Amino acid sequence: MSVAGTYECLTKTPMGDQTSTFTVVPSDDGTSFTGLNAGPLGSLEVKEGKIDGSTLTWKMDMTVPMPLTLEATATIDGDTLTGTVNAGAFGAMPMTGTRKG
Repeated sequence: MSVAGTYECLTKTPMGDQTSTFTVVPSDDGTSFTGLNAGPLGSLEVKEGKIDGSTLTWKMDMTVPMPLTLEATATIDGDTLTGTVNAGAFGAMPMTGTRKG
């Protein structure tokens, strides 16, 4: 099954639980992806998105509440996304999601 889709996600952060809509748009060859992680604090564009089987890795440049590059990894199993978002000195934050539609 393709990793493409829109996922309703929850990330457990030091500022509390953050909900977001994470969109994964694979490249034609299926080795990379673009997308967006949109939530109440704004939208973060996927940078350096890579696909390895059912595993995604990517970065996002956060500006609110402070400038920080987030590094994320997630595994897609059916319609379920499970991963972590590493926020540097703030540590790794668990991220879970479910594919919509």
